[in-house]
Amino acid sequence: MTLRLSIPWREARAPVLQGRHGGGGSKAVPAAVAGGSRWSGRTRPREEAGLKRANFGDGPGLPTLLLLPQLLILLFFFFIPSLRALMQSVLLSDPFGTNVQFVWFDNFKTLLASSDYRQSITVTFWFTVAQNVLTLGSALVLAFATDRIVRGRSAYRTIILLPYAIAPAIAGILWAFLFNPAVGPLAQVLQGLGIAWDPNLNPADALILVTLAASWKHICYDYIFLVVGLLAVPVSLMEAAAVDGAGPIRRFVSIALPMLGPTIFFLTVMNFIYGFFETFAIIDAVTKGGPAGATNILVYKVFVDGFVNLDLGSSAAQSVLLMSFALICTLLQFRYFDRKVNYGV
Repeated sequence: MTLRLSIPWREARAPVLQGRHGGGGSKAVPAAVAGGSRWSGRTRPREEAGLKRANFGDGPGLPTLLLLPQLLILLFFFFIPSLRALMQSVLLSDPFGTNVQFVWFDNFKTLLASSDYRQSITVTFWFTVAQNVLTLGSALVLAFATDRIVRGRSAYRTIILLPYAIAPAIAGILWAFLFNPAVGPLAQVLQGLGIAWDPNLNPADALILVTLAASWKHICYDYIFLVVGLLAVPVSLMEAAAVDGAGPIRRFVSIALPMLGPTIFFLTVMNFIYGFFETFAIIDAVTKGGPAGATNILVYKVFVDGFVNLDLGSSAAQSVLLMSFALICTLLQFRYFDRKVNYGV
């Protein structure tokens, strides 16, 4: 009697078992014959328990069809506009495009020699760093606080996540109203404390206002990742530290925070990208780049020069430089901070 095994990950062992239980002079039946598998003539790869193999067929047709929508989106909304901006950055044209001249890198030279553009770079840098620190710090505090709550934890998380559903322009208008020097309730409180608050006239106040608005809008994003990261911290470590006498803050700083290192690094990179590209609506709704260019960050200056002043060559060159600055900042973060993150905790 021949014993045939059809268990996929044990088919390679079938000849040995068949030889043991075959009796007499019976020969071992090959594994491919015993299992009816298409892996005849070669060894079937062993699959790990709990894993599934995804098979989309032998040809590239179905995988390509599944990826086609995403590839089309990238083509029409990223690659083609990026190529067009790169071509336009070395051209000089009138607002209607009737007279076009090839000027090489004159647009870039003019930008780097402009004091307004250098001021915009400085404003963008400080704005991005400030909102990154404020957003990440606030999200860490909120994640730690909600992790300590026993009753109503889901309700607190829902309330904290509500600002994420608000459009950036609406968030900017909301903060502009709260800190309006004439009717804003928070502005009245500051003036009652003797602080001459007026973001319409004071550049520092305007920069603080847009930083607060941008940070408040993005705290929810960081909070989601940090809460999920805290759920992955082993409870046994926290309980052992509590038995040793460590308080909640000490346990969070010494145990949870190091294990959140990869998450914090990811959020730092994403916050820089958010500050560079996704704060246009807030700036436009709150200050429109003023007063005196104090909040005229790079992404807003691209819009003003391209769609208001109709300087298409300069606007395209600014978009190329903005992408370069964002890429350089991301590479620097990976170069100097990624090595300090422990992924094996």
